[in-house]
This record gives sequence, C-alpha cells and structure tokens, in this order.
Amino acid sequence: MKNETVIAELNALLKGTYMGIRSMEHYIEKVADEELRRHFQSMQQETKHNAQILAERIQNLSGVPADSEGITGAMQGYLHRMMLSEDSKDILEDALKGVDDYGVHYSEELVRGDLDSESRQIVEEVIDTNRRHADFLRQLLQH
Repeated sequence: MKNETVIAELNALLKGTYMGIRSMEHYIEKVADEELRRHFQSMQQETKHNAQILAERIQNLSGVPADSEGITGAMQGYLHRMMLSEDSKDILEDALKGVDDYGVHYSEELVRGDLDSESRQIVEEVIDTNRRHADFLRQLLQH
C-alpha cells in the first residue's frame, strides 16, 4: 500500500471531520437550551480531538493534512447554517442525520481501502466516537 493512498483517504476523512466541527458550531449557535448546547460543545471538542489525531497521522506519513473542509464542504456548511431550524428537536434530528450518515456510514465507506494497521486503528477510533455521538443523539430524541 502506498502512503499517498493512505494520506488521501485520511485527508478525506479529516475534511469530513472539519465539516462535523462546523456543523456542531451551527448547532451551538442556534440551540436555546443550555444543557443541549453543552452536549454539542462536548461533542465538538471530541471531534476536534479526532481531527488533531488524524492530522498528526497524516504528518507522520509525510503528508500535508487538510486544514479545512474544502470549498465544497464550506459551501455545504453555509447552506446548512442558513437552512437550520432553531427548534431543539429539529436540531437534534439534523445532528443525528449528519453524524450517522456522514460520521459513521460515509466514513466507513470512505476508508474501506488499504490502510496500514496504525491508520486503521485511528480511523476506527474516530468512527467509534461518531457512533457514540449518534447513539447519544438518539437517546436525547427519545426523551
């Protein structure tokens, strides 16, 4: 397996992670409920930590980590922010859809290729964090 391929896959995941961080920022801005805001802040901090770990791994493979979600991601983020409701239930549903669809399922598809064992372990930890976030959001929606 070539480092270039691994770096490209990790960078794609990193860009998606940046999109998640940006989405969490939108939720934090819009949500009125203080407790829910704190939950989103906590999830955002964990997501930022994952971005840092991915960036370090890319550097250790002699690559240059992405430093944003990219132009397409930025455009999607702008539209997301403009269309986001201020209703807590709508925000939770939007967050769950984003974390589940992109943070878990799309991320799993994205990194199905050839990864070295250390990169695979990091990716699994990132996806596991996203699974925990999705499960937590499901629980909040049930209450």
